[in-house]
Amino acid sequence: MVRELALRVLTTLRAIESRFRDEEGQTLAEYGLIMAVIAVAVVVGAAFAFKDAIVGAFNEATDCLNTGSGGTC
Repeated sequence: MVRELALRVLTTLRAIESRFRDEEGQTLAEYGLIMAVIAVAVVVGAAFAFKDAIVGAFNEATDCLNTGSGGTC
């Protein structure tokens, strides 16, 4: 009888413990990391794709600042 009672208590404790072990948070963190990697890849890809346009814009701004042509740039 004592063995059966101890077995029931242990079984109940394991059931309660398994309910408190929630792995959904871990999965959410993994998805967050995947999204962060994708976002970095998109930004790097966009920088390479628009490299010439970005360099051109900076060159125009530099030329405008160097000439000092009060607002015609």
